[in-house]
Amino acid sequence: MKAIVLQTPGGAENLVIQDVDRPVIKSGEVLVKVKAISINPVDVKTRNGKGIYGRIKDEQPLVLGWDISGIVVESQDAKFQIGDEVFGMVNFPQHGRAYAEYVAAPASHLALKPQNISHEKAAAATLVALTAWQALVTNANVRKGQKVLIHAASGGVGHIAVQIAKYLGATVIGTSSVKNRDFVLGLGADGHIDYRGYDWTAHPREFDFVLDTIGGDNIDHSLEVTKAGGSIISIPTGLNEEVTSKAAAKGVIGYFILVQSHGGDMEQIASLLEKEILKPTIFKTYSFDRMQEAHLQQETGRTVGKLIITP
Repeated sequence: MKAIVLQTPGGAENLVIQDVDRPVIKSGEVLVKVKAISINPVDVKTRNGKGIYGRIKDEQPLVLGWDISGIVVESQDAKFQIGDEVFGMVNFPQHGRAYAEYVAAPASHLALKPQNISHEKAAAATLVALTAWQALVTNANVRKGQKVLIHAASGGVGHIAVQIAKYLGATVIGTSSVKNRDFVLGLGADGHIDYRGYDWTAHPREFDFVLDTIGGDNIDHSLEVTKAGGSIISIPTGLNEEVTSKAAAKGVIGYFILVQSHGGDMEQIASLLEKEILKPTIFKTYSFDRMQEAHLQQETGRTVGKLIITP
């Protein structure tokens, strides 16, 4: 089968299409013929030798990717039958091997794809949707009446997080560049902040929860506007000891989460997709042989929604 192999860490040119052995599944797994793949910032970081590269670097051939939607062609688990359409984030944060025509996936990491959405839309609602769900629901317990700030609200995680926070009954403010203001408000956000040059020190401490998908100085900005007793979850960098102590001094809970593959959470996301409560946005779809180009676009940090690859 065809797969995109990372030969050595570095630039996008190191992602090369090769013929590799088709996976052999074991008990508890299914073999999925991939119809759509989604890529994420962690794909780019891992390609560059960062991200989770250290966890998987000794496994060859090294095939990146975790987000898939496709059709079960072999099954060693009673949960899914041959012909089932499934989607999910596979084996994160270990070796996902999703950049391939066929993927061996634990059945416990997948859910049935809703019939009313395409494989492309399903693949777009995997890692980013799980991250948003596990941040807002599993960890922060966001609920009706709270006020929530979502940074980078036009990005992959952000645009899904806005929709989930609204579904939970929160009042939601999203940050982005001014050119993406209408997009963010169109997701259901109650307000928008243009992050460029914004004076966070002048903003009231009004948020019960902040989802930071950017890191760096943004964590400090978030602390300026979070209520005492509120919480901040940082996705990309975590909170170092200095920021943790700053949060504690303000009576704020600050912590980092790493998304985990979880079929039960995928089933919750599938339900929201089926009911059209959750609507992922696809920025651009690429053919399998244009993966390098897709990685370069992801690196720009200017993608609105998600990038999809179709094998």
